[in-house]
Amino acid sequence: MMTNPLTRKRPSHIGVHHGRLASCPNSPNSVCSQAEDNAHYVAPLDPGNRSKQELMARLRIAIEGCEDVEVVTVDDGYLHAECHSPLLGFVDDLEFLWSDDEGVCHVRSASRLGVTDLGKNRARVEKLRMLLEGWGFCD
Repeated sequence: MMTNPLTRKRPSHIGVHHGRLASCPNSPNSVCSQAEDNAHYVAPLDPGNRSKQELMARLRIAIEGCEDVEVVTVDDGYLHAECHSPLLGFVDDLEFLWSDDEGVCHVRSASRLGVTDLGKNRARVEKLRMLLEGWGFCD
């Protein structure tokens, strides 16, 4: 898997801070279910009748089945994966955080470099949402 040297280093703000995922930058190259503006907001993942453990396990299986995606961190209720573009090796960070209080799984998908992602991060989240609901396949 080729990695672009400009995006190889993991950002220090990745992870859970005070029960939240990192904020989106001002640029339109990320989405997050904890974003407070419409441009970056994407709905959290609804577990349906699944437990936290079932949802997180299914997420991991779905992500590991996708090409050019590497699971980096798995912790109780948190998952971080890196999504590599096959041609240029750019990296997007994909994070999931289970919220006991809300009964949902928050999600954040963000490009490490650039200004626009041409909707790739939002499409990735929606594709994973469909996979969790039993639709489609990862390519």
